[in-house]
Amino acid sequence: MKAMLFELFDQAPEIRDVPDPSPAADGVVIDVKATGLCRSDWHGWKGHDTDIRLPHVPGHEFAGVVAAVGARVGRFRVGDRVTVPFIAACGQCGECHAGHQQVCEAQFQPGFTHWGSFAEYVAIDRADHNLVRLPDDMTFATAASLGCRFATSFRAVVDQGRVRGGEWVAVHGAGGVGLSAIMIAAALGANVVAVDIAEGKLALARAMGACATINSREVHDVVEAVREMTRGGAHVSIDALGHPETCFNSIANLRRRGRHVQVGLMLADHARAEVPMARVIAHELEIYGSHGMQAWRYDAMLEMIRAGRLRPERLLGETLSLAEAIPALMAMDRAAPDGIAIIDPRA
Repeated sequence: MKAMLFELFDQAPEIRDVPDPSPAADGVVIDVKATGLCRSDWHGWKGHDTDIRLPHVPGHEFAGVVAAVGARVGRFRVGDRVTVPFIAACGQCGECHAGHQQVCEAQFQPGFTHWGSFAEYVAIDRADHNLVRLPDDMTFATAASLGCRFATSFRAVVDQGRVRGGEWVAVHGAGGVGLSAIMIAAALGANVVAVDIAEGKLALARAMGACATINSREVHDVVEAVREMTRGGAHVSIDALGHPETCFNSIANLRRRGRHVQVGLMLADHARAEVPMARVIAHELEIYGSHGMQAWRYDAMLEMIRAGRLRPERLLGETLSLAEAIPALMAMDRAAPDGIAIIDPRA
């Protein structure tokens, strides 16, 4: 099969012919129809993820058709249209039994712990625990966009942030995660303030439901700008980028008893952030992490999509071939695509 592969971190990947995968006894092979290009893939390519072993094929948010099935798979058949959470669970540990598969003690992550979806085929183990059936009328591109950014944002906004109608929600960063969070929070009836450095992304944020936007390069103090706009601070604030500055701002711009959700990954030079702990204590602020979403929780998200309350297809950006995705991947820290870029492995 054709795949994007890199043999060294921070060196240009190449398009190679590599062996087709075979399913494990409890796994499947998926014919990849669409796969998203995500900043997490950039972190992996840079070597910020210590689980990656070289040579490596990245890619972790994808959708496709089951092409082969292992002998012990009971719930899926060849031809099923599926997607997979980017955190795949073991189904056996205490966290899995409690329904918290997104923090599985023996989790694996396609595109990080093993070869991923920037290829024509990808193998997924423990299929009965991790595959999600797709609605027949959902395109593969839309389904691929759910796998990391949209599903992660859904859990961050709905489950961790507990956003309610009428609340003020600040979203720091209007990339794929941020735009998804904006759409979801607005669908719940919240008033969303989007913060970014690029006017193009802020325009997209308004189109996705933000009632106000702040260009952080054009204000003296982002925290005060948010607090003034929200008349005292956000009820919920989300760092959708993953940077010490946006993390600090997201916590500091909360009103009393507000809730901060950290979604953007903080790795390498950005791994540590200053936390205004005196304010956390005095104002009884809540700080949550949010990392992916369980396969069983997709039903709630898909129901909102079926009802027309969420339209993730509006977040889709350009479609790339595997070859075109190489420079796009390498430039993600400097020129992230508007919306969610989708790779067609056979283009």
